[in-house]
Amino acid sequence: MAINVNNPEADALTRQFAQMAGVGITDAIVIAMREAIERRCRAETPLETAARLRATYQLVPGEQARHPLSRQVFDAMWDET
Repeated sequence: MAINVNNPEADALTRQFAQMAGVGITDAIVIAMREAIERRCRAETPLETAARLRATYQLVPGEQARHPLSRQVFDAMWDET
C-alpha cells in the first residue's frame, strides 16, 4: 500500500530521520510510527499524573479540593464577569 506525502516538512523530517537511523524511507516511517504509538500508549493521563504527584509529595486533598470550582471562579480568573 502506498503513502503519498505532499508536505515538504514531513518529507524533510522523514529523510532526516532515515539518514540518522541509517535506514530507508519506508523503514524510517515504520520505526517512527511504532515509536510514536508506543510513546502515546505509555503516556500518563492527567488523573495518573495527579495521583503520582500526590503520592510523591504525600499530598492529601482537603474536602474543598474534592469539589469543582464554580463557573464564576473561572469567569473571574479570565475577567469574563
